[in-house]
Amino acid sequence: MVLLALSGCATEVASRAELKELTASVRALRADNARLEARLDRLERGPSAQPRAASGAGLAVPAAKNELPPLTVVKMKPRREAAPKLATEVSVVEPPEGIVEEIRAPAADKADAPNEAQAQTADLQYQHGVESLRTGNIEGAVVQLQQFATDWPRHPNADNALYFAGLAQMSLENWEAAARLFESVGARYPAGDAVVDCMLKLAECRLKLNRPQEAKATWERIVTTFPGTAAATQAQARLASLSSLSRSP
Repeated sequence: MVLLALSGCATEVASRAELKELTASVRALRADNARLEARLDRLERGPSAQPRAASGAGLAVPAAKNELPPLTVVKMKPRREAAPKLATEVSVVEPPEGIVEEIRAPAADKADAPNEAQAQTADLQYQHGVESLRTGNIEGAVVQLQQFATDWPRHPNADNALYFAGLAQMSLENWEAAARLFESVGARYPAGDAVVDCMLKLAECRLKLNRPQEAKATWERIVTTFPGTAAATQAQARLASLSSLSRSP
């Protein structure tokens, strides 16, 4: 009996020691668990995150993920400052005098334009000169056509009138007078449709006046200025003919 009592006491003492040891181990495990939960929380929520709220015996309850912070409405007061002033000053620069004259020129041309009655008179005068040339009144046609070009220098047929007058002078073998008329067409109406024909006739007049070099220069100018035209083809043929004549003995 004594031995059994001693054995029971020893067993009870050993059980209490084991219980204390187990309790200490559980507490240590709970502390380690709390530290691990806190570390995991910091890793998941970032450095600035607050630690999770603890509940129970050292256990942490994880916070809800993706929780949005509450919104705050901030009202901004409008500024009462005046708007910045924009530079609207524009400097005025007068155009050159030559440009001003060109701008004014169309108005002057319009003022000088003939009215309907004057236009009819000009047309009749031109037709009368051309008719005189057709009927053989060569000298009368020269006078009438030149007068027409003088009276109506801005008429669309003014350059043609001088061209026909030059042809009339050529038929009278007045080569010098014809050459002057053809030259005047190029000088007064450089954009006229009779310019290239006048240049061909001018070269012929210069050849008749025994000035072959001037005739050659005129033909070369036609080829350069009006390439691919019938006049250029004719001028090339005359240049070839002039070259063959200069090589003949």
